[in-house]
Amino acid sequence: MSQPPASRIRYGGESRGRSGARSRGRLGSAAVLMATALLLSGCSDDDSSEPGTDPSAKGTHAGADAPPLAPLPAKIPDELRPYYEQKLSWHDCGPARFECATLRVPLDYDKPGDDPGDDAATAGLAVTRTKQRGKKPPEGGSLQVNPGGPGGSAIEYVQQSVALAYPQQVREHYTLVGMDPRGVGRSEPVECLSDKQMDAYTRVDQTPDDTAETEALTAAYEKFAEGCEKRTGKLLGHVSTVEAARDMDVLRGVLGDRKLNYVGASYGTYLGATYAGLFPERSGRLVLDGAMDPSLSARRVNREQTAGFDTAFKAFARDCVKMSDCPLGTDGVQQAGKKLSALFARVDRQPLRTDDPARTLTESLATTGVIRAMYDEGSWPVLREALTAAGKGDGAPLLALSDDYFERGPDGEYSNIMYANPAVNCLDLPPAFSGAAAAREALPSFEKASPVFGRGFAWAALNCAEWPVEPTGAPHRIAAKGADPIVVVGTTRDPATPYRWAQGLAGQLSSARLLTYKGDGHTAYLRGSACIDKAVDAYLLQGKPPEDGTTCG
Repeated sequence: MSQPPASRIRYGGESRGRSGARSRGRLGSAAVLMATALLLSGCSDDDSSEPGTDPSAKGTHAGADAPPLAPLPAKIPDELRPYYEQKLSWHDCGPARFECATLRVPLDYDKPGDDPGDDAATAGLAVTRTKQRGKKPPEGGSLQVNPGGPGGSAIEYVQQSVALAYPQQVREHYTLVGMDPRGVGRSEPVECLSDKQMDAYTRVDQTPDDTAETEALTAAYEKFAEGCEKRTGKLLGHVSTVEAARDMDVLRGVLGDRKLNYVGASYGTYLGATYAGLFPERSGRLVLDGAMDPSLSARRVNREQTAGFDTAFKAFARDCVKMSDCPLGTDGVQQAGKKLSALFARVDRQPLRTDDPARTLTESLATTGVIRAMYDEGSWPVLREALTAAGKGDGAPLLALSDDYFERGPDGEYSNIMYANPAVNCLDLPPAFSGAAAAREALPSFEKASPVFGRGFAWAALNCAEWPVEPTGAPHRIAAKGADPIVVVGTTRDPATPYRWAQGLAGQLSSARLLTYKGDGHTAYLRGSACIDKAVDAYLLQGKPPEDGTTCG
């Protein structure tokens, strides 16, 4: 999509801006939220005919040639015992019912040192938990949660959403725990640009029409990467998902849990699956909602996410064209897509005015605003109003959607999610493209995946080409043999984590139970389906996983 350079998948569930907690997926592109896409060539407007929506077709599309993720030794190494045996100093924080502490973990697990108090060799990770009621700990122990991103703050997620939205029985059965992963939020965050520089970065044209615009885009990626290296230092090479999963096991041990119980959304599913692959014998009740497929390359992830957003846009357009005042007309889904593309082209030629004279709405910002609304069908009315306003020359509503996506506050301050996202993604996988020529060559396949968003998503996937740190990961399959049942949840028209990713992950995990929601939006748990909620709650509370292949309408 045509957003600014940043590469990531977005949170899942409802979006509430920086002050609210959302669950996000693994964003991917440098511009908007690209990092994965699903090539659904030739799919019809009927979701039942789309490839990858058959709950019985587990793992048929996955990267079968990807090597397996090898588990770590079951015994905790002696050099790591000081970390597992540390005592956390809890203090009241946030709303009255929470406590916070700092967990020390090795910066480099290959060279952990022997002193968790050595700041030079360790990272400090911020942790929050719900306060214990009574003298006895909850029956279920701890339930760690992660909202996705990569880059979403688990602390904000727990304190502002989970502790309110999760069913009372779940909240009473567990101590709810959130830890900002290394490089995220309050855990020694990755930093890259000043707020003013980020404003400029988000305006960069991500659908370059000529050599000059292409060079401007690649220069923006280079400046962004250089800023991350300069402002973040050696931590930039140690924010991978594997390292974050190992941190989760340290926290599990420190909290006194024999096994990890966990709910991860979007990118959080990749983190949770990685944990299960590394520590299958210590994996308890894991729920992975809005699943990612770790066997896919960065290019495939971006292209498949492109098609995922195309599917979501068609669902929005199908709903919109039924209304007489639809800003994209009433002539059908295909014409609605052409009208949206025409709007982007007009804004590319002449940015729209907004409420802020210093910030006009560019094509990249307009596209980001539309993408933001694809995460949740509850945002469709807001998008219709924003597109209507844009048609009249007012870009303010689309700019507001874009700012929400980027977590830009009213004061112009950005959260660090757009910095942590590429930092993690560019370590986890080799870059999708080696340079501009490779991205340009791939344009036809991305445009086939989405005529509306394809060009922008392809160019957004170029951001890791200039990353200053070599990737430490590669596509792999996760079996997690010996793990307890793992519930993998997929939504058939999920834009950010296409349904077939859930099929792919469930096909790899030896103990997976695939739970399907036939519907729209990113992630499924606690988003309105009583069927999904009942199945997940039964597993979290009673250890009873749903039957593999269970489908909720």
